[in-house]
Amino acid sequence: MARSASANAPSPGLPEAGHDGHSGQPLLPASGPESLLERAFTEALERADDSDEVTARLLDAAYEQFCRMGIRRSTMEDVARRAGVSRITAYRRFATKDRLVEQVVRREFRRYFDQFLLDIQQAATVGDRVVLGFVSALQAFRRNPLIGGLMTAEPDAVIPSMTSDGGRTLATVQRFVAGQLRREQRAGTISETVDVEVVAELMTRLSCSFLVTPSAVVDLDDAEQLRAVARRFLVPMLECDSQAE
Repeated sequence: MARSASANAPSPGLPEAGHDGHSGQPLLPASGPESLLERAFTEALERADDSDEVTARLLDAAYEQFCRMGIRRSTMEDVARRAGVSRITAYRRFATKDRLVEQVVRREFRRYFDQFLLDIQQAATVGDRVVLGFVSALQAFRRNPLIGGLMTAEPDAVIPSMTSDGGRTLATVQRFVAGQLRREQRAGTISETVDVEVVAELMTRLSCSFLVTPSAVVDLDDAEQLRAVARRFLVPMLECDSQAE
């Protein structure tokens, strides 16, 4: 992702609890049947963008505001001022602060997915693509100043939207990974005998576990170590009579 910072760096102003100090509602509420990740995946695949100039300015301003001051201590007025628009204009684009927060976080997820879909085109083998996906996902989310900062300083603000939605988010990521693996099968890079649904499930759950509960054994900030883990344990799942490397 274009914006990156260490997830272990101090994040002043991040919320003390997973609720908006004004509304009493969760910082990252579900606003419908889809999770944040589900919508982000859909938008990445459909190449959705924020074409409205004022909306884009507000989202940029909110990102900077939340990274600097945290979500709880930021107001719609703060965001509007930073964006150079009126408070009324901000509320016309985003009816509530909760809605603005959701849109900002969703855009960060979407930016990662957009970049990932570009990055994997440079990988020479299916094994390289698996390794790249595993490493980039963990490090991009952890290093993102907003998402990584919230997950480190206030996990209750983000993690429930990823894990406590009846399995929808995990299922969405699993479908995405399975779809990538089916394309590899059609291209002949992995065997038709590989159960891509099960492999995608295992890869997704392992990655999510590392992201939600950092390991005391595997250093998630060490790209070489992560690559070694992926090569040793993930890539072999595709090697049943396959051409994976």
